[in-house]
Amino acid sequence: MTASPFSLWVYLSQTPLLWLTVTLVVYALADALSQASGRNPLLNPVLHALWVIGVFLHLTGTPYQVYFGGAQFVHFLLGPVTVALAVPLYENRRVVRRALVAMLLALVVGSATAVSSVVVLAELVGLPRDIVLSLAPKSVTAGVAMGISETLGADPALTAVAVILTGIMGAIVVTPMMNRLGITDFRARGFAAGLASHGIGTARAFQVDELAGTFAGIAMSLNALVTSLLVPLAVTLLVR
Repeated sequence: MTASPFSLWVYLSQTPLLWLTVTLVVYALADALSQASGRNPLLNPVLHALWVIGVFLHLTGTPYQVYFGGAQFVHFLLGPVTVALAVPLYENRRVVRRALVAMLLALVVGSATAVSSVVVLAELVGLPRDIVLSLAPKSVTAGVAMGISETLGADPALTAVAVILTGIMGAIVVTPMMNRLGITDFRARGFAAGLASHGIGTARAFQVDELAGTFAGIAMSLNALVTSLLVPLAVTLLVR
């Protein structure tokens, strides 16, 4: 009888549906808390779902590979969700066309700053070359960033961690920072969020305003393309 609960847990822990359920339930609770707080940036649901699930995996001794066996269903949906960003883009196409030149200029400057700043800072503090290369594509969505990292011979796992932390930090600071700077144009606010903090920043932008989310999605998509071209150049010029 005493072994029964343990045996049941061993069985359930190997079931992909368990980890899918844990992921969805924890995120739903974190999102409900965020919504109840009026979308306080410090109660970002991704941030709190991340550490809660991490603690749960640690306490249960569950390997990440086992957890991802269920969570991969959520990961798969990242593709369709990204494609779905075309819907608000189409609905706001006239506004987007009017801001096209400004967006392109901001894209070039923002992408170059995101890549060069982290490379230069990492070089200044003397981080090893493989870590510098892993950090360089931190401001683009995880799938693209890990592909860039692998091409450079860096560590894709470290790149994924840097991408997630960048997204969470961006989602937390973007609203207070924009308010403090007096930037009220949701086009600019959203574009900055998507460019600097990819999908997590885009999700935050949609929570604030649909137009901001639209421009964040544009920035996230275009930044992935530009960064894939800039990172090899930055590595050549800036990394020792």
